[in-house]
Amino acid sequence: MSDLVRMSITMDRDLSDRLDSLLEGGRNENRSEFIRDMIRCRLVEREWEQDQEVLGTITIVYDHHSSDVNRRLTHLQHEIHDNILATTHVHLTHELCAEVIIARGKASGIKKFADAVRQQKGILHTAFSPSTLGKVES
Repeated sequence: MSDLVRMSITMDRDLSDRLDSLLEGGRNENRSEFIRDMIRCRLVEREWEQDQEVLGTITIVYDHHSSDVNRRLTHLQHEIHDNILATTHVHLTHELCAEVIIARGKASGIKKFADAVRQQKGILHTAFSPSTLGKVES
């Protein structure tokens, strides 16, 4: 059996009502689950703020005909090749490609890499997802 701790919190009615509205139709079944998820998210944020070793995913959509973008993306990845865990390339249309890059390393280095990718000519959209290596307790 897990070592659960029961606690209570106090908040004003308006904030409590807003919390309940967040729960409606959401992925959390109850307030406790919602608050646990918020705490876990904050712990991951702290890992990034403290420049710890973390995991980050960069999703890119680009026009592969645009300004040698394939070569430039490959060059950027080779500059931090020790940090790249995996790359997946998908052909969306004749012109458009999507790429997902999973990187592991110091938070500052992954952020710098994601920013460099985002700044490349021909990139139509970049989404960055900071994550953890799982050191956050559940």
